[in-house]
Amino acid sequence: MIRLEYVYILGGLMFAAFAVMNALDRTHTKWWRNTLFWGAYAVTFLFGSYLPNVVNGVLVIIMVLIAGFGGIGRGAERTTSLAERQASARHFGNLLFVPALTIAGVAVFGTVVLKYVQIGGVPLFEPKQITLVSLGLATVVALIVGYVMLRPPALAPIEEGRRLIDQVGWAAVLPQMLAALGAVFAAAGVGKVIATLVAAYIPIDVPLAVVAAYTIGMALFTVIMGNAFAAFPVMTAGIGLPLIVHHLGGNAIVMSAIGMLSGFCGTLMTPMAANFNIVPAALLELPDRYAVIKVQVPTAILMLIGNTALMYFFVFR
Repeated sequence: MIRLEYVYILGGLMFAAFAVMNALDRTHTKWWRNTLFWGAYAVTFLFGSYLPNVVNGVLVIIMVLIAGFGGIGRGAERTTSLAERQASARHFGNLLFVPALTIAGVAVFGTVVLKYVQIGGVPLFEPKQITLVSLGLATVVALIVGYVMLRPPALAPIEEGRRLIDQVGWAAVLPQMLAALGAVFAAAGVGKVIATLVAAYIPIDVPLAVVAAYTIGMALFTVIMGNAFAAFPVMTAGIGLPLIVHHLGGNAIVMSAIGMLSGFCGTLMTPMAANFNIVPAALLELPDRYAVIKVQVPTAILMLIGNTALMYFFVFR
């Protein structure tokens, strides 16, 4: 059975390759920081399941200290020139999109079709993680397609990956850490604290007030956490289930669906959602790293108002 662990191994090998390349690049002024940062990250992917929790915690602390004190930097870029890229674009045209579209196509195919494939009565892919495993498979297939189409040097994917990860920096790991922090908050009972505060300052018998507290709270907590999935268990445990569902008799499905969408409104407005808002700005080399957020804020606010109205009108029906 192909399990999610194999995807982690692929990711770990990639980050380990980045660490090695930084270690060998002595023109890089921060080569040792980059090496230690991506090396520690690679260890968590490759051996995290087998290491004691305290060791994984130490690795995370090392990464935080490196990011907090000086951070990591960009090394020498080994890439093609602008003229070479323009010539390649003219030669291949729209076929350049084939590797990227391959990722989406194989991921969807794997999720929809391959989950039914069995060998000797055993599923070929881990059923509970079929989407993520399919995405990992899709990445490998797209890499092969890229090699066949473009015929780049053997190490080009690693070198380009290192160039891109240097541009993004430590923000590339922020979503994973914030998601873990959300789980810690939920386990620590932050939701109960929020429920107490809401009950003390908001009229819990007024449906609109409770709904607005939940939708706006989801957005604000997502702004802080950078991840709506991390905000959801905390806000739902604090407001959604005890007040909207149990106290006011709301529909849990409607509450959950619109609640998550409200959280995504917060995603559009925060640099903490680095993979959505900071990474694109870095990859596109925009002069303003917050340009994506500034464009999205008006849409996010309008969507949040709309979500609040939708939940108020439909969650109690």
